[in-house]
Order: sequence, then structure tokens, then C-alpha cells
Amino acid sequence: MTDDRSKAGEVFEGTSLWRDAWRRLLRNKLAVFGMCAVIVIALASIVGPAVIRKSTGYTYDSIPRNSNLTKPFAPFRGPAGQFSWAHPMGTDNAGRDILARVLSGGQISLMVAFIATLVSLVIGVSYGAVAGYLGGRIDDLMMRIVDVLYSLPYVIIVIVLLALLPAKTPAGQLAELFFALGAVSWLTMARIVRGQIISLKNQEFVLAARATGVSTPKIIFRHLVPNALGPVIVYATLTIPTVMLSEAFLSFLGLGVRSPQVSWGSLAAEGAQNLAVFPWQLIFPGVTMALMLFSLNFLGDGLRDALDPQTRRD
Repeated sequence: MTDDRSKAGEVFEGTSLWRDAWRRLLRNKLAVFGMCAVIVIALASIVGPAVIRKSTGYTYDSIPRNSNLTKPFAPFRGPAGQFSWAHPMGTDNAGRDILARVLSGGQISLMVAFIATLVSLVIGVSYGAVAGYLGGRIDDLMMRIVDVLYSLPYVIIVIVLLALLPAKTPAGQLAELFFALGAVSWLTMARIVRGQIISLKNQEFVLAARATGVSTPKIIFRHLVPNALGPVIVYATLTIPTVMLSEAFLSFLGLGVRSPQVSWGSLAAEGAQNLAVFPWQLIFPGVTMALMLFSLNFLGDGLRDALDPQTRRD
């Protein structure tokens, strides 16, 4: 029996995994809020310092020449205590604008988080995909190495790597921080990808690729890894705030981003020293970093729900 709608010649638009996941994500209010907050903070951190420099002349490290201005001012307050738009977040002990420092610190914190997460993705996805596809003794050996690394303290490994890779320039310090954080945050990613590859490697499309003589590297990285991108994207979104917290902790200890560069962690470390007297020096970088961390977690949870096969029923 033919459907009447088919007789009428109606065409039904199909859907895909990613389109369906996008619709689910947009129905999650917390995830949408997190996505919007991440975009706004990221854009403000990217373009904000340049806008402030052109409009006011302030930069994250500019100290006023007037000695009367080289002291902390409260938000929206001038030298005589009057209302002023010059420093909406106040100034630090050297008279530097905190708004410019928070936005410039956002550039460094986000750069460290995203690049370190990218490093962990490259290592973790490659390692887990190879282990899961080859299987057998190779898989056992590779996973035992992961278990050994898991047993070592995360922060201690980062500190040792930073100590073994001394850098003399600010760019070199950032590069070693990228490498150190990325080199120890790939373990869970490797396990996730390995599990996905094991569940996919006996599918028909993989068997067909083997039968046609496709090489093992092409099967792994051209056929299997793209089909495991859902969990990879979700975990990458959740890895970014973890790396950001690690960078903030290291900067708080003086092992992360170093002067003259600033990050949210180093700004929080500076503000904590003056919390009782000048609380705004800690509140603004701390609240900005907390908002970014919460937003990334909301977005990651939303992506996990949107890409979860168990919930894709509507």
C-alpha cells in the first residue's frame, strides 16, 4: 500500500548526526548560554586590548608616568576619589588598568588552554587509535604505559617537565607550557578513542577497506578516527577548562606564565596578596575565569547530551 503523501509527490528532508546534534544542543538552555559566554569572552579577549590601547592608551603593562597615579584605584574612581570611566575595573598597585590586564590575560589563558588541548588531542587520538586497531600484545603494552603514567601525580609531571625545559624568552616559556600541559593531558583521550576504535574496527566499511588493500594508517586515520569524532569533541570541550585550571594553578605557584606576560592565574595570584585591602584586584580576574570555566563545562555537557546515541530518539 502506497502512502498518500508519496502519491502527492512530497519530498521529505533527511537529517544527519551533526544536524540532529546541533538541534539538540540549541534546545539545551545552559549549553546555549555557555556557548554564547565563551564566544563573548573569547572575542573580548582577542579584540579588547587593541580597542583599549587605541581609545585610552592603556596596555596591560603600561605604568603611568605621573607618580600620583601609580597606586591602586577602586573601580570607576579617579585620583581624588571622584567618579571616572577611566578604569571600570580599577587599577593594581602600579596603577595599571585591570580591565586591560584581564583581557590580555584572557588571550594567554585561552591560548594555553586551546593549544595544550590540541597537543593532547593529537597525541591521545593517535595513540588510542593505533592501540585499539592493532589490538593484541601491542594494545596491552600501550595501555600498560598509560596506566603507569596515570599513577604518577599530574602536577608533579608538569613541574618536572617545566624544570627540564628551561626557557629564556617569554615565547619560549609559553611554548614549554603548551608542551608540558598537553603532554600529560592526553591519557584519558587515548582511552576514549581506543574504546571507540575497538567498537568500530570490525564494522563492514572497515572490512571492505581491508579487502580492497587500503593500508593500515589510512584505515585508522581516514576511516576510523572520523567516525569517533563525537566523543573526541565532547572530551576536548571538557579538557579545555581542566587545562585552564592547571595553568592557573601553576601561574599561582609562579611556574606558569611569568612577567611581563599575564594570565588569569597570575592575575589571581597578584590579587590574592591584596585581597583584604584591594579586593577588586582578585574579584575581576577570578570572576572572569570562573565564568569561562562554567561556560565551557555547560557547553561540554550539552555536547555530550546532544551526541549521546542513547538520547537521540526525537
